[in-house]
Amino acid sequence: QVQVEESGGGLVQTGGSLILSCAASGRITWPYSMGWFRQAPGTERKFVAGISWDVNSVKYVNSVEGRFTISRDGAVNTVRLHMNSLKPEDTSVYFCAVGATADVTERVYSYAYWGQGTQVTVSS
Repeated sequence: QVQVEESGGGLVQTGGSLILSCAASGRITWPYSMGWFRQAPGTERKFVAGISWDVNSVKYVNSVEGRFTISRDGAVNTVRLHMNSLKPEDTSVYFCAVGATADVTERVYSYAYWGQGTQVTVSS
């Protein structure tokens, strides 16, 4: 059984920073990418950032490029999302996901395992 657990969400003021962490455990077929998605109430889950199995490739949605950084520690199957210069529009539930592919992808259906999500709220 695979477990994906996020942590690090919370309330922050506009311009502030947060670090989200995610740990994956269990029987996961190697190699695999990892990613972060977010979902606001009444909207679809959307890609935020992803990283390939060998950390050589990363992708970001345009709206977070230059503000967010994804990193990965393959030895312990963890991934982090460093979020800087946060804006109210970044408010959402953030989900960590384990990819079904080795290369990074933005497609929701290319991720096999998901965490429960962690709330990030940015006040104006």
